Formats: sequence, C-alpha cells, structure tokens
Amino acid sequence: MLKNTLFYAGFQDVLLASREYWLPLALAWQDVSVRYKRSAIGQLWLTLNTLIYIASLGLIFGTLFRFNLHEYLPNICAAILTWNFINTSISDGCLAFINSDSVILQVKLPFFTHIIRTVARNIIVFGHNIVIYPIIAISVGYKVNLYALFAIPGLIFILINLLWVCTILAVLCTRYRDLHQVVISILQIVFYATPVVWDAKILPPTVSPLLVKLNPFYNFIDLVKRPLMGQLPYASEWLFCGTLAVFGWAIALCVLGKYKHRIAYWL
Repeated sequence: MLKNTLFYAGFQDVLLASREYWLPLALAWQDVSVRYKRSAIGQLWLTLNTLIYIASLGLIFGTLFRFNLHEYLPNICAAILTWNFINTSISDGCLAFINSDSVILQVKLPFFTHIIRTVARNIIVFGHNIVIYPIIAISVGYKVNLYALFAIPGLIFILINLLWVCTILAVLCTRYRDLHQVVISILQIVFYATPVVWDAKILPPTVSPLLVKLNPFYNFIDLVKRPLMGQLPYASEWLFCGTLAVFGWAIALCVLGKYKHRIAYWL
C-alpha cells in the first residue's frame, strides 16, 4: 500500500541518491575548485573575504551600539558564518535543478543527487570559513571550551533541515522561475529580523520574545553559535529544529514524489 504513495516515490529517490553519495560530493568539490582555478591563493579567497567582512561588520556595529567587542566579535562571527551557510544553501538550492539542466536532460540520476551536490558545496565553503572563528576568538582573548564540540550536532541538525528546504524550493523554482528572486528578497528581510548582527537581549519589553524564539533561523544559528560561545543550546531549540525536520521531510518527500517526473519537462 505504501509503495503507491507520493511519500514512497520521493523516499525512493532520496534513498537512491544517498547510496551513491560519493558522486554529488565529488561534483561539489569540483564546483568549488573550478571557481578558483588558476587563482594565486585559490580557495583561500573564501576565507579571506569572509574574514574581512566579519571583522569590518563587527567593528562598525560594535562601535555604533557600544557593545563589548571581547564578546561581540566572536558572537557575530559565529552567527554570520552560520547564517552565510544557511543563506547560500537556500539560495543555491532554488537553482539546484536549473543549474544542472544539462545533466538532468542527458543522464538519469536521482533528483536528490543535485540537492546533495548543492548543499555539500556550501558545506565545503563553510569548512573553509569556520577557521575564522578561532582567529577572531584568539585575537580578542576569548576562551573557547569543550562545549564548542556541540556545534557539530547542531550543524547536522541544520543540514538535515536545509536538505528538505532545498528539495521543496528546487522543485517550485524550476516550475516558477521568478520565485528565486522572491526567496532572495525574503532572505534579506529575514537577515535583519534575525539576531545575527544584533543580540536578542536588546529587544524592548513591548516586543514579544516569541517573535525571536519562533524564528527557525534564530534556532538554527543558536545550535552552532551557543556552543562556540561556550554555552549549551537550549533543549527547546533542539526540539524545535527536530520537529521542523520531521514535518518538513514529510512534505518534501511528497512534493518530490509528485513532481519528479515533470522536472525534466520544466527545464
């Protein structure tokens, strides 16, 4: 009975892609390598550009709002690194099928392969950029403890959620090409509505804290940021992200199962 459902059709596509995980990982590494081909310092530009951006933004906002730079710079560094990973993964995920149209039209592969490739590419970039955090922390004398290891399961939770988000958006943006620009505009608004460059503690009493706590991006960022800042994430944040993953994946598998046979025609 289950084999005749949309959920099962989507699940089969994800399962087939997961068995051949080495292929999208290899393609993702090639994507990053090609981007900086013949460059003098290669992929180091990823880290250098981000370091300059975080240091500049931290000093500007820290000075304007009179924050304690000893805590603010590591805080904003962890938040921006995590936000950039989420932001670029979602933005690139919208075009996962469109950018792979030549492959999709010529080679029969599970569609989820292209989703893994897109997210894996951004994981590689995040891996390059995460070295910025200890540089910033050491430069301001901020001590990192063993709680930082909890950032790894936090990142896994983010990854699980990003995969279903990108799956849904990739299908929708392939059908409706203008939707990608809408998603980019929404992400720009969410950046300022989420405590990335500002702290949730400065919210005035008239603003309900639920506006922050029910923001999924705030919970995602906290799963990585709090461990790096020497604190454990709240149990409610783990529960929120886990629940979101369960419902999100249920929807994503149904969407993929229903429309995967039409994607090639939309391209």
